[in-house]
Amino acid sequence: MKQNILDTDIYCITAEEYSKGRSNIQVVKEMIDAGIKIIQYREKEKKKLYKYNECVELRKMTLDAGVIFIIDDDVDLALAVKADGVHIGQEDMPISKVRELVGNDMIIGLSTHSPEQAVSAVKNGADYIGVGPIFPTKTKKDVCNAVGLEYLDFVVKNIDIPFVAIGGIKEHNIYEVKKHGAKCIALVTEIVGADDIKGKINNLRAILGGV
Repeated sequence: MKQNILDTDIYCITAEEYSKGRSNIQVVKEMIDAGIKIIQYREKEKKKLYKYNECVELRKMTLDAGVIFIIDDDVDLALAVKADGVHIGQEDMPISKVRELVGNDMIIGLSTHSPEQAVSAVKNGADYIGVGPIFPTKTKKDVCNAVGLEYLDFVVKNIDIPFVAIGGIKEHNIYEVKKHGAKCIALVTEIVGADDIKGKINNLRAILGGV
């Protein structure tokens, strides 16, 4: 399965504060109905028990639909709900320690912001990397400055593990990201904040199909 982790066009990420009053359960249901194949659960502010209960439900939904389910940052939560993977940042535990905890079957994704970090991620055994933020974004509170399309160009040419482009990507600039070689692209507020999530995903796919 790991070879095909990101063998899809759109990588969805939850963000309930931008979901216009809809729960993550409702939003994920709409993502699944739209044919999304990989979903990351990212909720920084919620209490652990709330996140656990929510993820138990989301794990069941994603499993039933054959959707890859990734938990952001939280290794023990990923293990507790038997998620497919965990996504970590540069300030989190080293990949080697996470691998020790989760075993060989769980996917480990790592956010990267520079060529050095990408090369290091490959060397240390990441299954895939996040590449970004491509454009400025306010979705994450502690995000670094936008790295631009140059870093994406580097990864396309030099990195041989799967990657997902992320950060400030919207309907109006997704074409440009695809044109630079990104096959899998993550959007957060553009999807969770859409009035019609399925319609938004269909629009994005129509644009991606035209590249």
